[in-house]
Amino acid sequence: MTTTVSPDNSAGPEVITFGESMGLLISDDLRGLEYDSELDMSFGGAESNVAIGLARLGFRSGWFGRLGNDPLGRRIYKAIRGEGVDVSRAGFAEDAPTGLMLREKALGKSSVYYYRRHSAASMMSPEDLDEAYIASAKILHITGITAALSASSRETVFRAVALAKKHGTKVSFDPNLRLKLWSAEEARGPLLELAAQADYFLPGLDELRLLYNKQRLEELIPELNRLPAVKIIKGGEQETYLLEDGKLSSVPYFLVDQVIDSVGAGDGFCAGFLAGLLRGDSHTEAIRLGNLIGSMVIQAPGDWEGLPTREEVQGRLNGQVHVER
Repeated sequence: MTTTVSPDNSAGPEVITFGESMGLLISDDLRGLEYDSELDMSFGGAESNVAIGLARLGFRSGWFGRLGNDPLGRRIYKAIRGEGVDVSRAGFAEDAPTGLMLREKALGKSSVYYYRRHSAASMMSPEDLDEAYIASAKILHITGITAALSASSRETVFRAVALAKKHGTKVSFDPNLRLKLWSAEEARGPLLELAAQADYFLPGLDELRLLYNKQRLEELIPELNRLPAVKIIKGGEQETYLLEDGKLSSVPYFLVDQVIDSVGAGDGFCAGFLAGLLRGDSHTEAIRLGNLIGSMVIQAPGDWEGLPTREEVQGRLNGQVHVER
């Protein structure tokens, strides 16, 4: 019998993250949302995805943010808490709703529609931060999505980073550039400023091309070498790149036979990479774990549902074959 390892959050989270988690309605009708009379309900958010991924791997994680005091917000809060994530610093707003997104796969392409303007999460402010909570963690993981929500959310991200650096908490930063929230020109300054303060910078190759307005990896490397962070570049040609101390290396992907849903793969990678850091792996081995988890996530639908447990990861590494009796 396999026993799932649950994190013991009594000692406080090892990794803390914060941002917007939204309700999610998914259409399976290949004609599109406008023809679908039954939608599957879930939720999603880059930061909560990472926190859930870490918890399933047996590490202590914490997520906070603002949710509307509405059915969606309460559902999301309970679900994240039910995954073993510490949500003690999450808050509910009485005057703003929980954000919502709708997803469809129609005519051979996937589309997402956001309803998040003036959401509770967009009203986060530096006053929502608990300095002692951030100081107690080993790693603060942030994304550019939170910085894009509003001026006050952006100020909150920068303040959180300042508090982390004040107390020696490492900063992990995934830019997660969302062009539906702001343009590349608007995002460039804030995201590169956050990258300059990070200890671990985890961009996608396509994001770097937009942020630096350069296309070839060879052109990007000199720009990245100016950053003090360890750079982990996702989205290479069947490999993830590691740029450290001016040296570029790569770690191959775990290839899969079929991609069911690519949403959440980057968050799964981040959870795996951070888990590797927490267990003392080298950066190369931490990337390898991130690659593996990313490959497992894309074989299941949903933002976070396919995130594996520690036992499932170990079974994959050991080449175990599933037997149904």
